[in-house]
Amino acid sequence: MSDHDANLLRALHDEHAVALYAHAVRLVNGDRQRAEDLVQETLLRAWRHPEALDPHRGSVRAWLFTTARNLAIDAWRRRGTRVGEVYTDELPEPPEAVDEAERAVEAWTVAEALNRLSPTHREVLVECFYQGRSVAEAASRLGVPPGTIKSRTHYALRSLRMVLAEMGVTE
Repeated sequence: MSDHDANLLRALHDEHAVALYAHAVRLVNGDRQRAEDLVQETLLRAWRHPEALDPHRGSVRAWLFTTARNLAIDAWRRRGTRVGEVYTDELPEPPEAVDEAERAVEAWTVAEALNRLSPTHREVLVECFYQGRSVAEAASRLGVPPGTIKSRTHYALRSLRMVLAEMGVTE
């Protein structure tokens, strides 16, 4: 960071940090640590995008407040999609013992069901689920567009469910 950049960031902090922090505290419902992180990330964005701070483009404070608000919304959305940790004093129940005979029967059943599918449906399921390839990788290996892989996977899974139902397998 050059001396000019450091001075600019320091001046920006001195002029707006108190108001920005108060705004951030409101955005995160009083969580002071998250508010500090929000102010820091907002000022970092300002440093990375100095063109946004041009007074001819509008108020610097308005840009900072809007950026902080957008960052808070993004963080809220990310937290909403994550599963939270669960704390308990009780030990979890041990997993059920794996019955190897039952696993073998399930494997044979699935193999039989796959054999009853059309070759195109079978190959897309093998590539995506058994080989663990992405849509793009499967498309490249099979020589078809990614959209075709997606639609074939959809219809192949539907066909597999129907075949398994005909075989008497229930969910």
